[in-house]
Amino acid sequence: MSEPTHAKATTLGGMLLVLFANINSADIVRTGVLAAIGAAVSYIMSLLIKRVVSWWKARNG
Repeated sequence: MSEPTHAKATTLGGMLLVLFANINSADIVRTGVLAAIGAAVSYIMSLLIKRVVSWWKARNG
């Protein structure tokens, strides 16, 4: 027997509300900073790899 859809939505909404109540602003800021650092490092590494591959191809013809 399946639960009615509104019961599932209510349960999910309650769980999300409790989750948001337990997260403080320092965690949100830390997550944002780490995401920005991760994106920057990923971008820089992709540029570096692109440059190394291009240099390698030019060197080995």
